[in-house]
Amino acid sequence: MFVQVLITIVAVVIGYIIGSIPWALIIGKVFYGKDIREYGSGNLGGTNAGRVLGAKAGAAVIILDALKALLYMIALHFIAPFTIAYGGLAVIIGHCFPVFANFRGGKGVASAVGYLLGLGIFGVMDIWFVFVYPILIFLLVLSLTRMVSISSMIMLVSAAIIACFTERNIAYVIMLFILAIFVIYRHRSNIIKIIKGKEGKVSWLR
Repeated sequence: MFVQVLITIVAVVIGYIIGSIPWALIIGKVFYGKDIREYGSGNLGGTNAGRVLGAKAGAAVIILDALKALLYMIALHFIAPFTIAYGGLAVIIGHCFPVFANFRGGKGVASAVGYLLGLGIFGVMDIWFVFVYPILIFLLVLSLTRMVSISSMIMLVSAAIIACFTERNIAYVIMLFILAIFVIYRHRSNIIKIIKGKEGKVSWLR
């Protein structure tokens, strides 16, 4: 038991470090000569990267941020499978508060998507309930509102709610609710803009 706890702690620490890799900052500086923290919302996430650097850069950041969680969970599956859920969650924390970027990161959505996919792929939770249905809900809300922020928050809340009725392991349900609350907290400025009717909308959805 002690050994498993120790291994889990190590997995969480490594996950945080991996999550701290600021792909938006790296891509912005290396390929565009820009520190995107000085533009737009200042967040090191795919949405801000897309607005500042363009759609291709935004897509690249989103994919790489999602892969941070997913690839790490793949590694944990072969090394210490009982740490997958915890190590993957640590990646999201690292993404939001990266040690390599003065703890100024993104809002965790892309990494959270990679995390949900990882939970489903490795059988920690049912992939339909934890990933597919929430993604479909995200796309539906996005098509109706054209707001990535509210679509992302509803996606993660829906994943947690669905888990309440489908998941037997209460610890995983609690983790999903914590994740949803955390991402909502990270979007608090967006919530204010939504209330005021000033939240940005994606231009390619008409």
